[in-house]
Amino acid sequence: MEVVQVLHMNGGVGETSYAKNSLLQQKVITMTKPITEDAITKLYCSKYPDEIAIADLGCSSGPNTFFLVSELLKVVDSVRQKIGKKSPEYQVFLNDLPGNDFNTIFRSLSDFQNKLRKQLGPGNGPCFFTGVPGSFYGRLFRKNSLHFVHSSYSLHWLSQVPQGLESNKRNIYMASTSPPDVLKAYYVQFQKNFSLFLKCRSEELVDGGRMVLTLIGRRSDDPSSKECCYFWELLAIALSDMLVEGLIEEEKLNSFNIPMYTPSPAEVKYEVVKEGSFNIDRLEVTEVNWNAYQDETDLSDAFKDGGYNVAKCIRAVAEPLLASHFGEGILDEVFRRYREIISDRVSKEKNEFVNVTVSLIKA
Repeated sequence: MEVVQVLHMNGGVGETSYAKNSLLQQKVITMTKPITEDAITKLYCSKYPDEIAIADLGCSSGPNTFFLVSELLKVVDSVRQKIGKKSPEYQVFLNDLPGNDFNTIFRSLSDFQNKLRKQLGPGNGPCFFTGVPGSFYGRLFRKNSLHFVHSSYSLHWLSQVPQGLESNKRNIYMASTSPPDVLKAYYVQFQKNFSLFLKCRSEELVDGGRMVLTLIGRRSDDPSSKECCYFWELLAIALSDMLVEGLIEEEKLNSFNIPMYTPSPAEVKYEVVKEGSFNIDRLEVTEVNWNAYQDETDLSDAFKDGGYNVAKCIRAVAEPLLASHFGEGILDEVFRRYREIISDRVSKEKNEFVNVTVSLIKA
């Protein structure tokens, strides 16, 4: 499986699209907003630049893409007005893999820019947008050209499925039954990828440039702990049941593994220190309920079903990976089963995603 070709969120604005099923990711951006605001404020106040280049890596498509950008610009505009500075000009780079739905992003760009101008009022500098398709595990921008880099819920994705997972049969990810060599293979791939990411961004950021990165992670030292792998284990149950019933092939299931790693704060810190290009300003851990609609009110009957909500969220993320490996014919059935499994579990226990957020300064 060529991850660069098939890893992308569901495009468009349909019922299974990421745009319609990314409330959880928006809640994480909101939850980590104090860290992001602190970083962009410190960046601006350090030099009061006439222009600010911002890159959102793993921008996907839908409302979250522009939500993050508007929040950053509003913070800078508020600070510059208080101190009587002229507004900087902004260059915003929206990056994701080539399969991302950039068309939907740019179709809605004009409406967003009009809304942003009304929110910020007169005197705000122009904001220019550029789409940048490509993997962030390589260089994307000119040297010393960026001031601020943001990435939320993207860096836990790996550039490839780790090598040496043949013994991970019927597990589609790290699991409690995965052999030690499988856990090591995942960790080694994360180390390679994260170190390369830091190296590339250090070349692209100006001196004193800032990054805020949020990944799905874990508090536990155990990489196969329930807090980071459980939602994939439940999907593996649905696939295994379909295997027993002859709906999918055993070879297909045994060769399917999710290209993702959920690090602990200690693992993130270790890689940052080892690579050496950045100083850590803040490193924090938060949690968010699997069911993004848990605390919402005035919901339709469908959205009151936690299994329905979680299954739709995971489908918007994982469907392209499953479709490329098993074919599109299994999708409705596997996620029907997954919804039933999730509904049973969330009715009995509280499940949360653990988020690891790190704020970095280029040394």
